[in-house]
Amino acid sequence: MKPFIYDYTLEELQEWAVSQGEPAFRGGQIFDWLYVKRVSSFDEMTNLSKALRQKLNDEFAFVTLQEITKLESKDGTVKFLFGLHDDHAIETVIMKHNYGNSICVTTQVGCKVGCTFCASTLGGLKRNLTPGEIVAQVVQAQKILDAKGERVSSIVIMGTGEPFENYDATMKFLRIMIHEKGLNIGQRHITVSTSGIVPNIYRFADENTQINLAISIHAPNDALRSKLMPVNRRFPFDDVMEALRYYIAKTGRRITFEYALIGGVNDQPEHAEELADVIKDMLCHVNLIPVNYVPERKYVRTSRNDIFKFQRVLADKGINVTIRREQGHDIAAACGQLRAKHMESGAR
Repeated sequence: MKPFIYDYTLEELQEWAVSQGEPAFRGGQIFDWLYVKRVSSFDEMTNLSKALRQKLNDEFAFVTLQEITKLESKDGTVKFLFGLHDDHAIETVIMKHNYGNSICVTTQVGCKVGCTFCASTLGGLKRNLTPGEIVAQVVQAQKILDAKGERVSSIVIMGTGEPFENYDATMKFLRIMIHEKGLNIGQRHITVSTSGIVPNIYRFADENTQINLAISIHAPNDALRSKLMPVNRRFPFDDVMEALRYYIAKTGRRITFEYALIGGVNDQPEHAEELADVIKDMLCHVNLIPVNYVPERKYVRTSRNDIFKFQRVLADKGINVTIRREQGHDIAAACGQLRAKHMESGAR
């Protein structure tokens, strides 16, 4: 199979052009066609010679995202299930905010982290996406927004999969996204979320970026977190916290703790008090997430009163805390739900 053209950075496209006996700036022209003009074929790159366009056709392929399902919420959220070249399927979400359009992208087909409240792990991990398959989700979303005269203003890497289990592809995707000659997404408008892959938290801290880091924590201690998130057995709670403290010290940047509230499991005032004691000395923000109901899971959503009680406990202890605004609740917007329904039909 040919490599995807979206897998290549500007510098790599320049190197490829030189290897073909062309000046390096041809690579820049290709990059411009991909991300500024957003063409869908090499034949549309009309300032390149026919011979060079033929070489591109011979050596590279565009990522094909076949729209299987498109769901639109009353709040403006649009969720897509895209089919890939190998018949696997992935989810991508466009979310509309008062500050612009945010795109939630997927980094893996399925997930092996195993969070017991999440639909993404149903069926396990099938494969990693290439950098270009992640890039294509944003380009596809931008093409949809082009028709409205709008643009992608922010990216959250919070779709299906664990980005730090597909670290190199995720970082390459990020380098392509932030390049000033491409889509030019501001680094501080991008957030990558991890379940706590400790070695790659350290790597990310040393990358010297301004990209935001979020950590799916979901419990205030090792024992409860291991029950909810089997990945905690590989990377224990204390090791995750130590890595996050290194990240904060190295970057000076605030991290976000994502905490899914599950009725009667991790949502009591004593859980909030314990969490506050653990993170009180950290530069951080807590984002409380009322858990989405997943038919295959047995958890229930925390009541509104208990959500607010949990928030008040944290706030009273000096923790910066918000409750995530729900979007797409009427269209099965939780990660993995759309793909899970698709797999029920016998698809991959």
